[in-house]
Order: sequence, then structure tokens, then C-alpha cells
Amino acid sequence: MMMSDPIADMLTRIRNANVAKHDTVEVPASKMKKAIAEILLNEGYIKAFDVTADGVKENIRITLKYGKDKNEKVISGIKRISKPGLRVYADTENLPKVLGGLGTAIISTNKGVIADKDARKLGVGGEVIAFIW
Repeated sequence: MMMSDPIADMLTRIRNANVAKHDTVEVPASKMKKAIAEILLNEGYIKAFDVTADGVKENIRITLKYGKDKNEKVISGIKRISKPGLRVYADTENLPKVLGGLGTAIISTNKGVIADKDARKLGVGGEVIAFIW
């Protein structure tokens, strides 16, 4: 089946697994998805992720993070910003702040896929992939 937006599919799978209080979620792997999972790990939104090979195709298994019990969610929201039909770009001065700096914006720059805080430090702009809070 042809998928028009694999990044949105990954974010939706994470959102649905989080709402359903699952421990792990699997998504098909790509370089961009691995970079997004790395950002989620570094920012503290997920416990861990690992890449598993299943014959020819690779999957990313993401272990979700919760508070003391599963009713306390670490990820309260994920939103895809730049879509295939409408790309959203931001320069260095206009990088978005999610919830006044409490959330994270994922930015695709010429330095790679990085969080908004790192993009501000490096002084680069790029395509705004998603918001997470």
C-alpha cells in the first residue's frame, strides 16, 4: 500500500499507542524516522528505541514513557506541521516555540533533523516537521 505521508503515520502510531497506554509501538524504519526517534529520546519523551530487522524490512520499536502509572502521560500531544501538500519553513529568527518553550519543535535543517533548541544554538532554520509537548 502506498503511503503519502510516512512521518505523519509514525506520529499517529505513537499518539494512538500513548492514548491506548501501550508499552511499545513499531513503525517501519527510515533515516528520517530514526532521527525523529533520536530527538524524542534525547528530549525525554520516550524511554528507548531500537531498530529491528525483519528479513528485508527494518522496523523501529519505540518504548513509550509514562509517569508513576500509565495515567500520567509524558507525551500529551503530537502534531504534524509540514505536510506533503503544504510545506512549512522557518528561518532562524522565526523558529516556533511550542507552548512557550515547554514543548519541542522538530526541524529538518541542512545540519540534519534537530530539535528547535539546537537549531537556535546553531543559528539555522529549515522545515518544521512536527510539534511535541
